[in-house]
Amino acid sequence: MKKLFSAIDVGSYELCMKVFELGGKNGIKEIDCVRHRIDIGNDTFHTGMISHGKMNELCEILKGFRKIMEGYRITDYLAFGTSAMRETVNTSVVLDQIERRTGIHVEVLSNSEQRFLEYKGAALMSDFDHYVEQGTAFVDIGGGSTQVTLFNKGHLATTVNLHLGTLRIRTKLHEMEPVYSDFVMLISEIVNNELDYFKSLYLGDIKIENIIIIDDYMPAIMSQFKERDDHHITVREYKDIMRAAALTSPYQIAGRFGIPEENASLLLPSAIIVDRLIDIMQARNLYLPGVSLSDGIACNYADVKGYIRPTHNFNDDIISSANTIARRYGSFDMLTGKMVYAALAIFDATVRLHGMNARDRLLLHISAMLRNVGKYVSLSVPAEMSYAIIKDSEIIGISHKERKMVAAIVQNSYPNNISYEKFEKLKLAEEDRIKTTKLTAILRVATGLARNTQKTVESISVQLKDKELVIRVSAKDKMLLEKGLFRERTDTFEEVFGITPVLKVMKGNLK
Repeated sequence: MKKLFSAIDVGSYELCMKVFELGGKNGIKEIDCVRHRIDIGNDTFHTGMISHGKMNELCEILKGFRKIMEGYRITDYLAFGTSAMRETVNTSVVLDQIERRTGIHVEVLSNSEQRFLEYKGAALMSDFDHYVEQGTAFVDIGGGSTQVTLFNKGHLATTVNLHLGTLRIRTKLHEMEPVYSDFVMLISEIVNNELDYFKSLYLGDIKIENIIIIDDYMPAIMSQFKERDDHHITVREYKDIMRAAALTSPYQIAGRFGIPEENASLLLPSAIIVDRLIDIMQARNLYLPGVSLSDGIACNYADVKGYIRPTHNFNDDIISSANTIARRYGSFDMLTGKMVYAALAIFDATVRLHGMNARDRLLLHISAMLRNVGKYVSLSVPAEMSYAIIKDSEIIGISHKERKMVAAIVQNSYPNNISYEKFEKLKLAEEDRIKTTKLTAILRVATGLARNTQKTVESISVQLKDKELVIRVSAKDKMLLEKGLFRERTDTFEEVFGITPVLKVMKGNLK
């Protein structure tokens, strides 16, 4: 059955609403798009506030969007704010005022949530998986920042957020009041400073063949190649176009690319960011799919509601992102692998006890992977260090709330570190606090099975029997230390589930 859905992007310099038809043979079909330019990012990046005049204009635009939705009889919509909203000092007040004045509920995406949605929209390209197999940089240029995600051999290798947004750069330049002829030089200096650090810290020996670019102005560049429908241009073609554009005025740029003249000063920072990335990565091909955050919102909604079935496995990307962090802090080893396996085995064996879902299992997986990252910083207070690292790390695909949950799960998984008061201070909804407690209890038991990299655990079997969780471990070692200290890792599990974990060690393969 077909359904109409609306996706609203409250961006830094533009509001966009797209109407989609979901279902049928197309899965997702865009049927309408309304854009309205409003430069709220200029306010928030400069003062941390949205001015009264901009707030009035913003609400009037959203009222217009609501009337359009009513005309289509749309009941399901999602509206999200991005970096401009994130950086207001009174975000909750702004969101409350918008909802009261317009009837539209707006949520603010964390950076990782926003980038994941835009990435998800691009990943529906029919040949996306083919591109990332070759070594690909996924570059998402926004008004406030740019996210660069590197894929190597089909797997997400690393991701980093750079404070190189088009509107942020333009705001900096306007404060300097330069003449237009100096714009290219000044933008290049700002961009080079950030990207030099990126190259030395993150690029490493990854060979990048392709760059996939998500940006509001890339479709304008692609319009110069009207005969093509594969969204692909070579590096040489791109550089020829941008070299010519850099020598012209905003009026001429607007005329050539078919964009408003006021937007020409935003195209230039975007073009220079891409140009510099091409140079440091030595890429050969550019792909400009022309997708936006609104497309990603619709794709994610359609995926969750079952209107489409993406071929790309996004959970693998989330795990790869966590894996990158673990490797950065030297904590992905055989011990971590054992811990992940044990935690997931316990989770799967106790589903009827905990009632949690696949998303919760993913959070447990990530928690087990990142459990020891704090030891890179301090062996005396690893729990606190792990919490701080995870809380401030970018894990593409999980929300800020979920990242906070993972950090708390890891912190409380250490011996003598469990504290229900800490769970209360997380300021999570009751359901999420309970989930965090349950996942912590499971991880604490799993850590008791993976204490020493020198010991060979051949297999683990977990079975729920009456009031006991029987964990059978096949090992060459007697695991005397693990058995002796196992009780201190199981107390929370007993409190939460009313079940006693029992460790049984045996030689030979488990049947």
